[in-house]
Formats: sequence, C-alpha cells, structure tokens
Amino acid sequence: MTAMLQELIPCQSRHLGARLEAGSFHFALAAPHAYAVDLCVFDVSGRTEIERWRVPSQRDGIWRGTLPRDEGQYVAALQGNGLIYGWRVHGPWAPQEGHRFNPAKLLLDPYAREVVGRYDGDSIHLGHDSNDASASQRPDQRDNAATALKSRVVADLPASEVLRPCINAAQRVIYELHVKGFSALHPQVPPELRGTYAGLAHPACLRHLQLLGVTTVCLLPVAFRADESRLQAAGLSNYWGYSPIAWSAPENRYSSASDQAGNNNVRSEFRAMVDALHVSGIEVVLDVVYNHSAETDQFGPTLSLRGIDNALYYRLLPHDLSGYVNWTGCGNCLNLNEPLVLRMVMDSLRLWVTEYGVDGFRFDLATILARGSSDVQGAFQQQAPLLSAIAQDPVLHDRLMIAEPWDIGPGGYQLGGFPPGWLEWNDRFRDTQRAFWLQRQGTRGNLASRLAGSSDVFNPDRRSAHSSVNFVTAHDGFTLRDLLSYSCRHNSANGENNRDGHANGLSINNGVEGDTDRADVLTLRACQSRALLAAMCLSLGTPMLLAGDEIGHTQRGNNNAYCQDNVISWLDWSHIDQGLLDFVRQVLALRSACPLLQSPAWWQSIASDKGSLAQWFNAQGEPMTDCDWHQPGANTLMLRLERTDSQQAALILINAGIGAADFALLPGPWSLRLDSSASADAERMIPRILSSRESLSATSLWVAVKDTLANNAKGTR
Repeated sequence: MTAMLQELIPCQSRHLGARLEAGSFHFALAAPHAYAVDLCVFDVSGRTEIERWRVPSQRDGIWRGTLPRDEGQYVAALQGNGLIYGWRVHGPWAPQEGHRFNPAKLLLDPYAREVVGRYDGDSIHLGHDSNDASASQRPDQRDNAATALKSRVVADLPASEVLRPCINAAQRVIYELHVKGFSALHPQVPPELRGTYAGLAHPACLRHLQLLGVTTVCLLPVAFRADESRLQAAGLSNYWGYSPIAWSAPENRYSSASDQAGNNNVRSEFRAMVDALHVSGIEVVLDVVYNHSAETDQFGPTLSLRGIDNALYYRLLPHDLSGYVNWTGCGNCLNLNEPLVLRMVMDSLRLWVTEYGVDGFRFDLATILARGSSDVQGAFQQQAPLLSAIAQDPVLHDRLMIAEPWDIGPGGYQLGGFPPGWLEWNDRFRDTQRAFWLQRQGTRGNLASRLAGSSDVFNPDRRSAHSSVNFVTAHDGFTLRDLLSYSCRHNSANGENNRDGHANGLSINNGVEGDTDRADVLTLRACQSRALLAAMCLSLGTPMLLAGDEIGHTQRGNNNAYCQDNVISWLDWSHIDQGLLDFVRQVLALRSACPLLQSPAWWQSIASDKGSLAQWFNAQGEPMTDCDWHQPGANTLMLRLERTDSQQAALILINAGIGAADFALLPGPWSLRLDSSASADAERMIPRILSSRESLSATSLWVAVKDTLANNAKGTR
C-alpha cells in the first residue's frame, strides 16, 4: 500500500543529505531538473514504507524540508535505530535529453552516512524497462522500495581524543591493504573479528605493521558499494570495492556486528580502527572512487544519482544524451564541473577527515577528476575545479593527497602533471624495475632516473622529492611472488575467459609456471624478490608495499583478483616466508636509520646544501659517461650518496645481471649493511668492512655506509 502523501515543513538547513539538529530531522537533496521530490520513511526493518512526505519547494536546485517535531514516531527514532528513508524523484522520462526520472524507484541519498540493505542485482532496480529495446526505452513501472538501498539518519560521532601521527614526508612508507583480506585468515585475530575493521585494529595486526616499519596504510575502498549484477549472477563480488554508491558511508560488510544489513555500530567501529592505527603511530589513507558510480552505463540499475538527476551528476555524450562518457571503463563518469556535484565530493572528503580522522586520500583514476572542460574531450587541467577546491579548503589542503594519474580517456596519462603537494603513483618506476631486474631490458640511465625520484617526470623546481610513489606491485596486478612465478595471467576464476587483467606485466616464471619444489628456481625467485624490494625501498621518493608481498602471498597467478573475495585474495598467515619478512624489516630499518636513504630534498649532481650529492659510477669505479648510460645490456651500477653538512656517506651497488660481477669500490672504508643476495638473515645482519674489490652475485643489491668523522679520527692515530 502506498503511504499517504503529506508535506514537510520548509527549512533553511545549510547541509545536504539528512541531519539531526535540535531534535528535528532536516533533509536536503540536490536535483535541479526535478519537478517534485518525495521523502519516503520506512519501518525498522527497512522494507515497509510507512510515510511519504512531499518536499515543499526547491531553491537553487536544492530541495529542503523538515519533519514536523510533533511526529512522535520519528522523535522516538532518536533513541532507536535511527530514521530509515529514501527518495522518490519526479521529472521527465526522456533519456535522449539526459533525464531518467522514475518515481517508481526508491533512491539512495548520495549523502548517506549509513546504508541499510544491499543491492541484490535484481532487474526490479532498473529504471528502464529491460524488455524495451528501443532507443528511447520505457520506464520500468515496478516499485522496488522493499529491497532498494536506503539511508539511515545518524548523529555525529563524538570528537576523537586521539592525536593524528605526524609523519615526515621523507620518512613515509605506504602499505596498501584490503581491510577484509588482511585479517580474514589471521590466526591471532578472534574468528568473530577476522575480516573486519575491528580485525585490522587488533593488536596482532597492528604489531605486524609496526614491526614491519611502515608509517602509512592505504586502505582499498571502504565506501559502501553495490556489486555489479553480472558478478552477483556468477557468485562473485566487487571485492576491491571500486563500485561505490554511497561515498560517505563505511561499507557495512566489514563491520563485526551481526546485523550487517544496517547497523549503528559500523561508523564507530571504523573510527575506532582509525584511532587504533593512530595510537600505533600509523597514518590512514583511503583509496576513494569519485570518478564513477555503481550505476554503470545506460543499461545499469537506477539506485541513486541516475534517478535523482541524471543530467546533473553524470557526464553525458554530447551527441547522444542517453549515453555516458566512459573514461573509467566502468560505464559512467561523475561530472565534477557541476558545482553541486563538486560540493558532494568535497563534503564527502571533509567528512572522512573530520568524522573519522583519516589522514589523506588516494584518488582512483584521478585524471578524470581533473578534466576541467565539459565536452567529450575533457582536457586535463591542473586548476580543475576539484584540485583548486582541495588546495584552498581549510580542512583538506594539508591532508595527504595521492593521485592515480591516468584514465582511459583522451590524453588520460598525466604522470607528473598534478599540482605541487600531491603524490602520484609512478608506473614508470614499476615497469623500469621489472624490465631491468627481470627482463634485462632498458638502460642504466633509465634505471638511475627512477632511483633518483624520477626528476625527469616530477619537475624539481615545483615538486618535492617524495612526489613519486615508487612501487613494483600493487593491488592491480601480480603479487610479488606471482610476478616471479608466472609468465602469464591465470584469471579464469574471474569468469571472463582469462581476457581480463594486464596481458604484459613484465613477469617471469624462472623456468616453472607457478609453484615448484625446485631449489634452484626458489633460490632465484627469492633473490629477485629481495632485490626488487630493496631497490624500491631505497629509491628517492615514497615507497609503497603491497600487503602480503613481505610474507610471500600468492594469488595463484591471478593478476586481476578484483572479484575474488576468498582465499585467492586473503593473506595466508599460516605460510609466512619468514626470511623475506625479516629482509623487508631490515631494509626499512636501514632506510629509517640512515638519513641519506630518506632524503627530504632532490639529489644534487654537484655539492650543495640543498640535498644529497649523488654521484654515479660504473662497476670499475669510473664516473658514468654518456656511452655508459645508454649502453644496451649493461646491468651494473654504483651510486655514492653524501651530504656536505654530514659526516656520512652511503654506497649502493647494483648487479642485475645473470652472473656475478666484480666492482672496484670507491675509497673507503665501507661497512656493508645490506646484501640482498644473502639467503640467511644472519648473513645479512652482520656488518663487515668491504675490500677495495668485491664480487656481487647475480641479481643483487648492496648498501654500504661510511662515517667520515670516524674514519678521519682513525687516520690521526
């Protein structure tokens, strides 16, 4: 039965979404092209509509209203589970004009801070009639309210008393992890907490992060998502979380509370997780997806924005407004050139900082967010609305901002193009390291550029030395173990006939595809793992580890495990590669202990007080020439780092060849602090004074240090 239509009281609340203020419920929805908006209130089950209220009017494209304070059942909700509601929006059904209004579909508030229900993929959530194949399509007249996603009105969380950690940018080490996958199989985490926010906050997980030496965790998307219907039909889900539908609501599935369909504990549990990480001295960065929504293309469901005001929220094809610009590959793009859409994103970012205490954001496909023009070409602009808004925002301007600097649209590759202060994922670093160490491809000049912070990409006059996020693996692609164990992808479990994922990941199987018991293959893979990790951690810039690489996690050759919410993706803590874990701890401890290996400024080619002096040599100890830099097949390199205002110097020796290589060391003495080829922890941990000539085994990296002051004192005796 349809609830009786009543009228809300006009209000002047400045907020969008639903707010609880002075004992009243205030609502506001941005839908400038609509000609009527209804607020629908539901019972505690979230399935039965009990009241329907017409929003009295709109101003400047925003519809606002307040529930009467004398409505006892709503006031009672203050002490209960909170008011559950959704929107019905009236307007023209004219897809070819960009409008897809359909009041038969209940819509989720884009400002929802807590979501009730879960999208089940049923065709009843389509705004269009799927049986109509015409270009204009008919609207689907079925009412989906019973199973549609709904919002719950919530009060603000009390302010946290935990101080944020203050991380020196030069010392930052990022660790990318999935909230569920990290603890889902952790034996020291209680079963009821595994795979949850509380699980990540468990002392066993925090201890691992602290002992590892990371400063910053980057969480894969935790905003509430709606899994694609095709994945649900195949028994899969969008495990990584790149299908958002409520950008300001933590995902209920990671709550340890039993009622995960909609509970009041998810927000406080998420905030408690952030607090626990902060107490442990670790920053929290969220991977956020403001470039598209889970409503996909014109054949996708109508869950929220599409039915609220399709022409406002999305970039539509200029020659066919029934279709969507698709620079994401996910079917649609949000239109951040619209002030109300930009406001939605900015309000969401501020909420994560002020309500939950997060320290920064990694923006998925960030180029889309910086496309300033509204035409189909959408040229990238450093002064695009979102970037400019963040730069001047008093809450956000000093938070950590990280860009994934590409999308699939025209001119979409923008590595190095983001404003000063931003960090950027550097895929050139990834590919150069893989090519040089595994494929014996590329030149020493290219390798040195990546080791030196990619100053050829990030203009040193405008960007800081930590702008490059250096990584060799990330969630998207092979794990480190699989990178060295599989020559091709094995993604059949994804249900796309092994066509998805990167086809050329510069991987290598070392003679055996997949797992093996051959000692020679395992030894080679271990050497490659340690060399790649050492090169990444010791390069100028901001290193980023993929969770699980330090313990030898495998996805069985799946290099696109976005839909694998199972043991393929979950970290297997029962089979830890202890030797590799100890090595990563050692490398990060060395980086932390040696200021030369965490430079706050760009390396300099001549002595200066601006940064470390970096001098490059060949294996014979001779300065590199132009011929040396571009010599094909040359796999050895020596780097000397020194500060004029310090008594320390460091020497990094690289042999990426297939055989041992002799090095003539620069005048010392040099104390060896790291040998990536050493198989035993004890061998790596005992410093020794190097001779004037040393032999590095294949695929190895050494680090030696010299204390000039101590050496001078020794020479005077």
